[in-house]
Amino acid sequence: MSVEDERDELTGHRTTGHDWNGIKELNTRVPRAVWWAIGITHVWALIMWILLPTWPLVDTYTKGILGINQRDLVQGELEAGERYREHWEAHLTVASLDEIRSEQALMDVVRATAPTLWGDNCSACHGISGIGGPGYPNLIDDSWLWGGSDESVLHAIYAGINSAHPETRVSQMLAFGEMGILSRDQIRTVGEYARALGGLAEPEPAILEEGATLYAENCASCHGEDGTGINDLGAPNLTDDIWIYGGDPDSVFRTIHDGRQGWMPAWEGRLSEAQAKILAIYLLDILPEAE
Repeated sequence: MSVEDERDELTGHRTTGHDWNGIKELNTRVPRAVWWAIGITHVWALIMWILLPTWPLVDTYTKGILGINQRDLVQGELEAGERYREHWEAHLTVASLDEIRSEQALMDVVRATAPTLWGDNCSACHGISGIGGPGYPNLIDDSWLWGGSDESVLHAIYAGINSAHPETRVSQMLAFGEMGILSRDQIRTVGEYARALGGLAEPEPAILEEGATLYAENCASCHGEDGTGINDLGAPNLTDDIWIYGGDPDSVFRTIHDGRQGWMPAWEGRLSEAQAKILAIYLLDILPEAE
């Protein structure tokens, strides 16, 4: 490796004098634009050191001439957001659902806030779109266990179903097989009758007749003589095609044999009154529109 002072024949620039198997490095100057960039960034950094909080000390930091404190800025934004929230929450708390629906400003708040509330509190069971799943009701259809009025939906949110809330709604289907009320054959027969009510089966006339008798003796008190359910008891409508636990023969057999007891937590104390109303309107008006 040589260190001779020489110039490259093609460019006329000096080389460093280093030679790696015929490869030589040009000893060119750093472009002036690079020096300008370095100088400007250093001057800018120096100015920022002077103006803004920069250097950590033992138990504090340099505040800078401007005295900017990001914690204060963030806290101010949080307080402004809280004041805005308190403003519309006060209106929502005293307004009825119909009054909220009629005021565009409040509905804008509902539409902006509800998806987050729903996602945080409801979607784990009922799904992000409200269609539910096995064991969890579909909330965007027209089949309501406890009724779909504003008051009924709000009460379900506040007090839950079979929860520890003193005003909770209580509903339980007996385990007709486990309790020895019906035999396995009787369960299959009345199950086929129930499926026939919902248009899911076409049993033989003899099974229909026996099933109707068993239904009248054991099921009609909750589900109604015509099978349309009783909202005051939370008993589902058996004449539609909406089956929370499944409408196939095996699922219906398990439901009758083992019984069912749904559960929903009481949200009073965890959700404010305004938040409950937001969710009720979202559930009754907005989710069905999205679907």
